[in-house]
Amino acid sequence: MTDTPETPNLQDLTFLPYLDAGEIPSELQRKIGVYAIFDEQRTLQLVDYSRDIYTSLKQHLVRQPDYCYWVKVKTIERPSRTILEEIKEAWIAENGATPAGNGEAFSQWHEPIDAKPIMTEEEKESYQKCDELGQMKLFKKVARRLEAEVLAKLEQRNVQMEIRFNPKKKEQGLLDLK
Repeated sequence: MTDTPETPNLQDLTFLPYLDAGEIPSELQRKIGVYAIFDEQRTLQLVDYSRDIYTSLKQHLVRQPDYCYWVKVKTIERPSRTILEEIKEAWIAENGATPAGNGEAFSQWHEPIDAKPIMTEEEKESYQKCDELGQMKLFKKVARRLEAEVLAKLEQRNVQMEIRFNPKKKEQGLLDLK
């Protein structure tokens, strides 16, 4: 007798809307499991696992809103990295190709959004001339500009849940949820 959950085929799981009335399904809060994220055409974009699926889905939505339209989920009761990794690998294999979020676009799905690439030439020049405090203020300004763009894109998707970014990360020119 084992406590190992059966690995379901990805194709057999039901597509769930990523957003329902502007919210990620609340029943995923504090749930442990594996999830697969699909774009609007139901093309697999990412397979991952988490100890809190809801929080992870929220983070992915902020980082990649254009690719988060559908999700498939397999929850498990007790955390087991081995089991979660096995399900994840099985789903990627079933897909026949590595999804972008697990390959070349890994950092866009998993790392804080870097605002530095959107700095204007004037901001780059100003950065070179500033002391450390001035550089932090400049990064914060650029991060806030990018934050406004991200929030506008989420508003277009009718996101209703609260989105708050970590203010300390903004000082580093990064956007990451608090």
